[in-house]
Amino acid sequence: MEEYRLEPARSADAPRLAAMSQQYVEAGLKPAWGAVRIGWHMRDADSVVLTARGLRAVVGFAIMRYADESAHLNLLAVAPEYRRQGIARSLLTWLESTALTAGTFRIALELRAGNTAARAFYAALGYQECGEVPGYYQGVETAIRLTRDVRASRETPGTREPSP
Repeated sequence: MEEYRLEPARSADAPRLAAMSQQYVEAGLKPAWGAVRIGWHMRDADSVVLTARGLRAVVGFAIMRYADESAHLNLLAVAPEYRRQGIARSLLTWLESTALTAGTFRIALELRAGNTAARAFYAALGYQECGEVPGYYQGVETAIRLTRDVRASRETPGTREPSP
C-alpha cells in the first residue's frame, strides 16, 4: 500500500482532477467537471478541493462546498488501483470534520443510482438515502440523494441528552 497525504489541491492539479472525474465519476456521461470548473472551486472561499497525494501523483480527491447550514459533497473519486485502502474515507472524514468545526452539521450528496459500491460506502459511514432524482445526470440517469448529520459521529453512547 502506497502512502499518501491529504492536502489542498494545487491549481496545477485541475487537469488531473478533471480527468479522474471523467473516468471514475462521470463515465458514460458528457463531462461536466472540467479543469476550469474545478479551478473555480479551488478559488472559491466556500469550497474545499482536497487531494490524496501519493508519492508520484494525486490518487484521490474530493470537492465540498459549504453553506451556512449545510455542505454539499460535489465529487469524491479515488483511482481504482488505490481503492479499499481508506483513502475515500480519509478524504470524507477530513471534510466532515471541517464542516463540523465551521458549525455546518448537515452534509448532502448525490450519486448514481446504479453505483452500488458507493451506496454501500456511504451507508457504512452513516449517510441516509432520502430520495431519488430521476434524470439528474444529464436527463438520462437517476441520482440517489443522501444526507448525514455529522454531529452524530461526535456522540458516544450514554453521552447524549435524553429526549423528553
